[in-house]
Amino acid sequence: MAELKYYLVRRMITFIPTVLGVLVLVFIISHMIPADPARLWAGGEKAKPEVVEAIRKKYHLDEPYHIQFMLYLNDLLKGDWGKSPVTKRSVFEDIANYFPATLELALVSSILLLIMGIPLGIVSALKRDTIIDHIVRIVALIGVSMPVFWLAIMLQWVFYYTLNILPATGRGVAPQVSYTGLYLLDSILCGDFNAFTANLSHIILPAFTLSFIGIGVIARITRGAILDVLSADFVEFSIAKGLTKLQLYKHILKNALIPVITVFGLQFGALLSGAVITETVFSWPGIGSYTVKAINSLDFPAIMGSTLIIALIYIITNLIVDIFYAVIDPRIRF
Repeated sequence: MAELKYYLVRRMITFIPTVLGVLVLVFIISHMIPADPARLWAGGEKAKPEVVEAIRKKYHLDEPYHIQFMLYLNDLLKGDWGKSPVTKRSVFEDIANYFPATLELALVSSILLLIMGIPLGIVSALKRDTIIDHIVRIVALIGVSMPVFWLAIMLQWVFYYTLNILPATGRGVAPQVSYTGLYLLDSILCGDFNAFTANLSHIILPAFTLSFIGIGVIARITRGAILDVLSADFVEFSIAKGLTKLQLYKHILKNALIPVITVFGLQFGALLSGAVITETVFSWPGIGSYTVKAINSLDFPAIMGSTLIIALIYIITNLIVDIFYAVIDPRIRF
């Protein structure tokens, strides 16, 4: 337990330079855009000069870049993520409204990724160089190579425009009472199964689109990891010892999980940070859509806030993955 506490403290310290570096890069890139955000926020070319100047002064756009960044960090340390000049609300409030939709989409996508990717990888490894193995490898290659926007549009065309069995856009029906912000879970908690069915039908297509690339990646990593373990000495020893196939496969899978968990952690971080293309095509009101709107309107506070939440998601996900290493494999120490 002491080792775990020391490890957590050490990793928390590394959070600071990582997040700071991400914020610096995004701040520089966003301010390199050759446009006047104050004029855009004021209404465009028809905006009155005095209004533009007032907005520029209010958001410190008349200050040098390094002063703007230091003022932003100062507010951030006070818990103030800034106020969006576009939505007229706190950036933290906006993110809190959009994040549950992305979280729900990421969770459902992760479930699909695991229940499809890992079994495909296991079957591919156990049926090495057979027709089944070749089919799984082709599917994985297609998943990695296929453009996300093309897959999303094709799914909409087939299941909405042609078969008309699944909705093409939107999140679904808001439950009567919001406990968590997750429509599917709240629908169950409210006992509203009609809303649950409607929300499930809305999330199927975007969740599958978001998970399809990850399914191929997880399948390939699982296959490779299992094949590596199968060549280990302990497998032959276990067979000689008389272990049943079920017991042997259990040991093989446990030893092969380390690289799978690593890749899954990265995939989950990518899902949770907001799939911009998927959310845009399916009009899914998550962090990805919010970020696109912020970029289009040069909403600097919203861009910085979105970047901050994405960086925190990746850091926390990597920390959880590292802890899982020691839980699964006792040989790994903090």
